[in-house]
Parts: sequence; C-alpha cells; structure tokens
Amino acid sequence: MNAPDNNTREAMASVLATGQKPSRIQRKGRYTEESMRHPGKMLPAIAARVIEAFTRPGELVLDPMCGVGTTLVEAIHLGRDAAGMEYESDFAAMTARNVLHAQSQGATGTARVVCGDSRNITTAYASLRGEVALVLTSPPYGSYTHGHIKSGAKSSGGKVEKSNHRYSTDPGNLAHQHMDELLDGFGQILRGCAELLTPYGVVAVTVRPIRVKGELIDLPGRVTEVAERSGLALTNRLAALLCGVRDGDLVNRASFFQMLETRRAREKGVPACATAHEDLLVFQAARDLNGGRR
Repeated sequence: MNAPDNNTREAMASVLATGQKPSRIQRKGRYTEESMRHPGKMLPAIAARVIEAFTRPGELVLDPMCGVGTTLVEAIHLGRDAAGMEYESDFAAMTARNVLHAQSQGATGTARVVCGDSRNITTAYASLRGEVALVLTSPPYGSYTHGHIKSGAKSSGGKVEKSNHRYSTDPGNLAHQHMDELLDGFGQILRGCAELLTPYGVVAVTVRPIRVKGELIDLPGRVTEVAERSGLALTNRLAALLCGVRDGDLVNRASFFQMLETRRAREKGVPACATAHEDLLVFQAARDLNGGRR
C-alpha cells in the first residue's frame, strides 16, 4: 500500500456520525440473528468508516479479536479482503456464517477466520506478513458486559433479567484477566499485528472509558500507552459517536445499565455522564514514520 494521500486523511473528520441508527438497525438483515447475542459488538458504521478511510478496494483488513465478524463483514461489503481471529469457537463460527451471509447479499471481498489465541497471531497468519493494510479491533472490557435486559411485569416487582452479558466462561480468555494483565495481553496482540502490516499500514482501535467498581478508568489512555510500548505511534485520535445527531441535538443511545450507573453516581455526587462516543485511536508502526521498515 502506498502512503495514505491527503484526501484520505482529510476525509476523516474529528467527530464521526456513526450512531445515526441504533446498532440493532445497522445490523438488521445484514448479520445473522444469532450473532446479536454477542455482548460487545463494534458498530458496523464505525467499521465501515474506518475501512473506507484507510484502505482501498482489494486490500486486506485484519481483526485479531473479531467477535462475530463485524470488521470482516463490512470489509468484504466494501470490496476489501479480510482476515480475523477469535478465541471463542462459537463466535468464530458465527463470524464464518456472517461472512457467508454477506457474500450471499453480494459482498465481493473474500474473508477467512481462524479460532485461537490472538496473542499468537503472527504464527496463525504468518503468510500475511507485510500484507495487511489495516488492523481494526477493540479490546475486551472484561468478562462481563451490560448485555441484554428483559424487564418483568410490575406484578412481579419489575425484576430486570440480564442475558448475553458474558464473553466467555473460559478462564483462558483474555477478558477474564485483571486489567493490567488484560492490557499486557492486548499489547502483545498489537505487537504481533504490527509485524503483519504493509509499510504504511494502519492500526485502528475503538475503545471507551469504563467504570470498574465505580472507578472511572481511562481505557483509551491506557491502550495508547500499551500501543506505544508495542512499537506503535499515535497519529490521530477521533470520536466515533454512539449517539445520533438530530437537528443539532444528541439522540441518546445509552443502554439501560449505563443510564442506571450514571444516575447512581450522580446521586452520590459524582459528575458522571453516559457514554456517547468511542475513541478511535489511529496508530502506525513507529519505525514506518521514521523512514520505513528496517
């Protein structure tokens, strides 16, 4: 891949209107119904915008933690080729079915997925060394997420039931590690992905701040530190909206649990806000910025 031209760079505004439609609407008909149960899916609009900005048709996009294959599906719909890796076998199988579904709808790109630990991605995808134009991924946020809810009738006390809120029950999954170990593992994954990039390849990570036991964690900042220790240099930091924009106002798309946690924090005097965007962190290999690969 040649160096990204100025027009490509300028096409990425600092704030991306990627939440104009709710996630379920973005996915309806484009993904299999079963894949909706994954608890931490990337917004398809985010994936599509990044892929369009940093790659050209025919180039290769990689997601080392591909979940149910959002990155792969959006890439092949845009005429790119794609590769993914996923630790959980059931999610890897969903990715394969989502790819087949996309191709049945006319997606022209090709895609492959392997099941395994992405800390070993340079071994799993050794044949792709120097071929990847874009790595697009998101770190796990822990073994539990907000998932889906079902509210009971008032006659039953209005009890809220959670479902699809666990990435995995396998303790070997990186999501089960404490935050420091999780980030160390993610850094290892980024380091491996960097070895697969073309000379001017890009690594893009979507990530948002999280609360752990009530404490706000600057996860974007920590991911940036980890990436820089892994030989990557931050070249841009953008905001990909999870909320919609209508007539100059924001349309809240925060989940039930985000709103609940925000309200509880405010009741304790903590100036909390519901998450309305994800940070989009854009990196290149530091050695590439200093005159190309050695």
